Amino acid sequence: MLQETRLHRIRALLTRLNQVSTERIIRELGVSRETARRDIIELEAQGLARRVHGGLVAIETAAEPPLTQRRSTQTREKHAIARAAAQLLQPGQTLFLDAGTTTTLLAEELHALSGLTIVTNSLQAALALSAGEEDQPLNNQIILLGGMMTAGAHQTRGEITVGEIIRYRADVALLSPVGIEANRGASSFHPHEAAIARAMVQQSAACYLLADHTKLGVVSRTVYAPPQTITMLITDSGGDNGAALEALQQTLPEVMVV
Repeated sequence: MLQETRLHRIRALLTRLNQVSTERIIRELGVSRETARRDIIELEAQGLARRVHGGLVAIETAAEPPLTQRRSTQTREKHAIARAAAQLLQPGQTLFLDAGTTTTLLAEELHALSGLTIVTNSLQAALALSAGEEDQPLNNQIILLGGMMTAGAHQTRGEITVGEIIRYRADVALLSPVGIEANRGASSFHPHEAAIARAMVQQSAACYLLADHTKLGVVSRTVYAPPQTITMLITDSGGDNGAALEALQQTLPEVMVV
């Protein structure tokens, strides 16, 4: 069993139980004690859990607002970030897009471009990219990843989705994190979303993060991209997060402020 699959299953247990013993990990996953120990260390390094005697405890953080609420916040900034990201892309590239409000706006921008292959787990992004009359040729090749769905999520998720991601190799992963912080990197609240974003980063030559100013300096529940894996951050200059922005500018290879 791949480590990513094991971590996903352990995260699912943590989400449901809040605390998982080493013995249960060994029993549920059918792995050795040494493998369980390595996975526990990795989950703590990702910021999802805290090691305790005999296992793991989930780290409680504030939940991400519902998608319907996030769509109506920082709309101007998100549009500007999406436009800036689109201008960096070239025909012939293969892209990953995760499911976020800013990446959905990016999909609307990419609809006007041509020659791209875009792989996404976001139903809204896929619909934006394929908008048009029936049988009308598309400017880009759109690949919607399979996987599980839940009510209101508008995205595919789970082991099937992660398994499909690793079949592809992309030039750029364009991701919309819950938080981006200079020391920890990019993070998401939901483990299943972090697993998808992490797989996209691993399968891409470059990683562009699209994050408005409210996400700067924020560390959410699950870290999926440490600073050394991030190629560029595209953000805006709003708010009072000057210290967080400066720290990111000193840490990351490139920060674009729109």
